[in-house]
Amino acid sequence: MSKLDVVIDRLEHRYGVPESKKRNDPLFSLIQVILSQNTNDKNRDRAFKKLKKRFKSPEAIMKSDRETIAETISVAGLHNTKAERIQKALKKIYEEKGELNLDFLNQLSLEESKNWLMNLPGIGPKSAAVILNFDFNKNTFPVDTHVHRVTKRLGLIPENTNRTKAHHILEKKVPPEKMYEFHINLIKHGRKVCKARKPRCEKCSLTDICRYKKRQNNQ
Repeated sequence: MSKLDVVIDRLEHRYGVPESKKRNDPLFSLIQVILSQNTNDKNRDRAFKKLKKRFKSPEAIMKSDRETIAETISVAGLHNTKAERIQKALKKIYEEKGELNLDFLNQLSLEESKNWLMNLPGIGPKSAAVILNFDFNKNTFPVDTHVHRVTKRLGLIPENTNRTKAHHILEKKVPPEKMYEFHINLIKHGRKVCKARKPRCEKCSLTDICRYKKRQNNQ
């Protein structure tokens, strides 16, 4: 077994296999990933719930005044910036496709669909990967701050790898059928054990193959 296979297997043993993905309206997923930037899941979900309650459709959000959107999502922080990005992204989709719909991404290659999404305001590599993996079942590997930190400490990616490069490396390495599970379990491990400031190495089942722990032991 490769090191990657061992990590996938041990995290699965520890955290299990996540529930199957439930395909959302990709437009709402687009809005959620913008809301999630620089905030936690709880505040993202609260903002999204308020937005859906106030506006019944993405079209209603697109046509609303920006101040109302910003006020509605204020709990997520950076509300003025996020309101602008959400509205501009929806308008760009409508202007380019003549309708508010992202299903055309099914017909594009992985690279084409990624590049198309990343041309929208507020959508970077991680956000594009989330939408394409969760809603279109494409073989993308989202790299958030937890995934980046844990894979770097373990030595699954080079130490100097930034998050953009990490997407490309991990998409080539991780088996397609394991991408969603591994992504979710890495996030769980990063939140519960391999924390940013004080990693709980004594609670970790990966210390024997961890580059970070080996370095700590040699100091």
